[in-house]
Amino acid sequence: MEWFEELYGNTGIKIRVREKMVDFHSRYQHIQVFDTYDFGKMLVLDGKIQLTERDEPFYHEMLVHVPMFSHPSPKKVLIVGGGDGGSLREVLKHDVDDVVVVELDEEVVRVSREFIGIDRGAFDDPRVTLLIEDGIEFVRNAGERFDVMIVDGTDPNPYSEHIISEEFYKMCRKISEIFATQSQSPFVQQDYFSTMLRNISRVMDVRVYVNFVPTYPLGLWSYMLHSPSFPDLEELRRRFEERKVEVVHYNPELHVASFALPEWLKMVVEKALKG
Repeated sequence: MEWFEELYGNTGIKIRVREKMVDFHSRYQHIQVFDTYDFGKMLVLDGKIQLTERDEPFYHEMLVHVPMFSHPSPKKVLIVGGGDGGSLREVLKHDVDDVVVVELDEEVVRVSREFIGIDRGAFDDPRVTLLIEDGIEFVRNAGERFDVMIVDGTDPNPYSEHIISEEFYKMCRKISEIFATQSQSPFVQQDYFSTMLRNISRVMDVRVYVNFVPTYPLGLWSYMLHSPSFPDLEELRRRFEERKVEVVHYNPELHVASFALPEWLKMVVEKALKG
């Protein structure tokens, strides 16, 4: 019997695995893929679970559809990170014309497509441009604007630190109308969450929203959204019906409810903004 364990502080998660399918170090990180009993294929980077087939829609749908449905008609989208293809798959469910994916590690793309396949062919869509380069360099040199920009970054590591910097967010604000990023667990990774919130809030107004992803640290996950407007439930329902997006997890009611924060998290947000 083989088990995978991910620890965060004095707690963690333990998942029984059938087989270790991939295990090697790329130029940037340790990449592993496991076949698990209860969660399907599982992608792990530097010992941290990035996704499982069973609950990845919980994460990707909320990261993508909250900003996408916040825009009345998104046509041009930028994804920084997201080499597994889950965010790209969800973006393409909208009537977009052009999607640029900027991923640092081409091995993540290759392994995800070959051994997991949650992109479901999204990388082959003619509307998609995949660039293997540093996201901050792309944003710094971008000569174009995007309706929606989504940052689907990895867990904190030396290669991801610069994409939570004030400098990065300042450049993002210049090229995107609506901006969304995942922001880790505000419960287990509170320092990292607070640093992200402080840096981004110096550049643009954001609202925090939360969601449940069972295989992420203790299940609670957060995101941050900058948008010039926040559609009400009636408008979200209209857009949802009009675009006919097929989903596993997201719906307009959950979209609205995800911005209702518990009192303890309101206090974490308030403290971070004062820091």
